[in-house]
Amino acid sequence: MKTALSIAGSDSCGGAGIQADIKTMTMNGVYAMSAITALTAQNTTGVMAISEVTPQFLQQQIDAVFEDIYPDAVKVGMVSSSELIHVTADRLKKYEAKNVVVDPVMVATSGSKLLKTEAAEILAKELFTLAALVTPNIPEANSLSGIAISNQDDMLRAAAKISKTYGCAVLLKGGHKLSDSALNTANDLLFQKGSYRWFEGSRIDNDNTHGTGCTLSSAIASNLAKGFILEDSVQRAKEYISGALGAMLDLGRGSGPMNHAFDLTSQFAGTAKSYN
Repeated sequence: MKTALSIAGSDSCGGAGIQADIKTMTMNGVYAMSAITALTAQNTTGVMAISEVTPQFLQQQIDAVFEDIYPDAVKVGMVSSSELIHVTADRLKKYEAKNVVVDPVMVATSGSKLLKTEAAEILAKELFTLAALVTPNIPEANSLSGIAISNQDDMLRAAAKISKTYGCAVLLKGGHKLSDSALNTANDLLFQKGSYRWFEGSRIDNDNTHGTGCTLSSAIASNLAKGFILEDSVQRAKEYISGALGAMLDLGRGSGPMNHAFDLTSQFAGTAKSYN
């Protein structure tokens, strides 16, 4: 069985972060492992508190995984401080980690800030250069490229700049509405090695989008772990997240989570009624 490691923060309401990553990796057919960077007290309405682990403890977690069950892919999510970023980059280089997917988590769906201002530049310099793929959304790409993105041409320029600057492939997610896009589209742009491809998608009328970035990047990492090429990994991940959103789960008072297990058909997933 192929394996994947998530290096990210914990989400106490289960819709994003480590919890979403483990659910996604499991549903996409790989064995999921974790190295937790921070504990968060959060729900669908916002983040109430963040407690970072020490750099030493993060290193110990990553070492424990790599030295026993070497991951076929690594997803990096919330790494909120420069010290934790340094440790993560150092360990990934030490173990020559493969199929690294970096989701530059800066702000939660609720709007809560998850990355310290001074750490954003360090995140890009130290982790993007190790990545097979970076998956920013439009506000994140805005910040990383210095390009104000209001249409698809801007998306292309921003993705090209990030890719050229850090030597990585970039999937710029188009979930945020643009001036030149139809309201029912959510097209993502993959830019790699000087060329690009648009992945078209229909916008799903569901306000419960908590953890979509975590889920997409974890699904891509899972498919890379299984041996799919990058373009196929992105396509399969988009189909998975569309299914999870389309299941229309509605939990919580804010922007709720998706149903990561929408395609779960195991006999153990049934309700009491299904055994009668």
